[in-house]
Amino acid sequence: MGNLGFPELMLIFVIALIVFGPKKLPELGKSIGKGLAEFRRASNELRNTWEEEVRVEDLRKFDKIADPHDDYNKVSEPTAGGNPSAGAPTSSTPTGEAAPAATAKPITDQPEKS
Repeated sequence: MGNLGFPELMLIFVIALIVFGPKKLPELGKSIGKGLAEFRRASNELRNTWEEEVRVEDLRKFDKIADPHDDYNKVSEPTAGGNPSAGAPTSSTPTGEAAPAATAKPITDQPEKS
């Protein structure tokens, strides 16, 4: 089935004019226009809903693919007494996060005094 050109559209218009008459033809055109607009709106809504569901499903697949052993994705679990560093002192970083406690002794050229 090919595209409709101008002669084909004129033939359809003349047949519709004969069948429905000049008084009913504007009403028929108006109702067909409303129907086509509603169909277009519904199809756009369906397409948008479909695309959103596909996007959400892709995000769910990505979350499942992420490495469960990756430290970036883990939430740190509290240890002894609810403190993640088990009682070691911590300092605050500029972002407000707790920095790990320093446990190594500084390296110096002088021996330690007792």
